[in-house]
This record gives sequence, structure tokens and C-alpha cells, in this order.
Amino acid sequence: MLASFLITFREGLEAFLIVGIILSYLGKLQATRFNKFIYLGVIIGIIVSLFIAYIFQVVIYGMDNELYQHYLMIFILLFATVVLSYMVVWMANQSKQIKGEIEENLKKLVTTGNILGMVFLAFLAVLREGFETVLFFSSLTLTEGFTMEQGLIGAVIGLFLSLVLVYILMKGARNIPLQSFFKYTGLLILIIAGGLFGSAISMMQAAELLPTVIPVVYDISFILDDRGLFGTFLRALFGYNSSPTLLHLVSWSFYMLTAIFLWKRTYSYAKV
Repeated sequence: MLASFLITFREGLEAFLIVGIILSYLGKLQATRFNKFIYLGVIIGIIVSLFIAYIFQVVIYGMDNELYQHYLMIFILLFATVVLSYMVVWMANQSKQIKGEIEENLKKLVTTGNILGMVFLAFLAVLREGFETVLFFSSLTLTEGFTMEQGLIGAVIGLFLSLVLVYILMKGARNIPLQSFFKYTGLLILIIAGGLFGSAISMMQAAELLPTVIPVVYDISFILDDRGLFGTFLRALFGYNSSPTLLHLVSWSFYMLTAIFLWKRTYSYAKV
């Protein structure tokens, strides 16, 4: 539930912030008559995101060939790792410029009366975050210890709180440290993405696509078993493994060291 809450809270915040910036700027331009087209773009974006989620589930679990299904799961986990990692770095680099770019594009659309462009602008903002959320959820369902019911509860809470926060921001509460929020939730997402990457490595070893080399590097299951209550939670959220293979441990460690290095460098450059 925590993982789904975190991702939808962050993704919802990004999407709602962009929509909020659009509506706010339309107000400054005294062009609130175009608000309905922004809402239309949001609704279409949500519908398309839900359709993509449905397609993901049908494709993943509708395959009769278990081998191809296994390969598809591996691909989704690896693709999710790449997308989530890129998302964190992109947000750090673009957060200071995105407001100006949106307002500039919107001004052109209002001046030319490009209604379709306004709809598409809102649609794209929602669809991008929606796709990332769908990809993340699909990846989590492939890991052990994650139930769809808990995920949906966390997702609904995350979306609701993100909407409330954006509403407060749009009402003039400017003292919320959003840059710090994106910085440290970005770190958490990188850790979760590392867990997805570790799960992909384990699946590839199970399918004999990668060698096992050393089956068990260490075993701390007597301290914290990844099959226990808390261990299952850590495995689902962060990819915790109480008895990893050598390749799993090395791959996960390499990803985490690289991701944290890029995270620190990116936010240091962005001066967050």
C-alpha cells in the first residue's frame, strides 16, 4: 500500500500541478472560457490511462504460453526500472523550467484560439503521469507480497491527498517545500525501482537467461526472513532478499550506487 500511495501521490501531484498551472494562467489571461477544454483533456487522459491499464492486465495474464508470459514480465520490470529512474532525473532537471514553458505554450494557444491544442496539452500532462503509474502498478503486481486490493487503497489515498495539496497551493499557500518533496520522494522511487530491477534479475535466473554462479552469498533469514510478515513487506516495496544470489546482489548494488550517484549529482546541479 505504501508503494502505491507514494507513486500515485507523486504522479498525481505532478499532473494536478500542471493542470493547476494551466487553469491559473488562463485566469491571468482572462480566458477562463477555455477551462472546459482543459477539463476535457484531463478526462480523456484519465480514460486513456485506464484503458492502457486494462490492456496491460489482459496482455500479461491473458497469455497461454507461460514462457512468453515470463519473458514479458521480465521486460515490464526492466522497462519500469528505466522509466522510473528517468522520471526522477527528468523531474529534477525540468521542475524549474516547466512552469514557464507551459505558460508560453498556453499563451500561443489562447492567442490563436487553438482549442484542440489546449485539450491535447492537458491530455498529455495526465497521460504521461497515468502511463508511468500504470507501468509501476503492473510491475508491482509481478512481485511477491503485493496485493491489488492494498495497492488500490494506497492509490486512491495518494491521488486524493495530491489533489488536496494542489488545491491548497493554487489558493496561495506558497510555503510548501515542493522541491524538497520531489527530491526525497525521488530517492524513494529509485530504491523501489532497484527492487523491481532485482526482481527482474531473479526472474531471468529462474528462466536460465542469466547464470546463478553462487546460489546464496549470505543468509540472514534467521534475522529477517523475506517470507515473514515484515520481510514480505520489504520485498514487495524495496526488493529485499534475505538470501540473494551473487548476481542478484551485485546487480542490485550496482544499480543503487549508480542511481544514488545520479540522484545526488542531478539535485546538486539543480540546487534543490
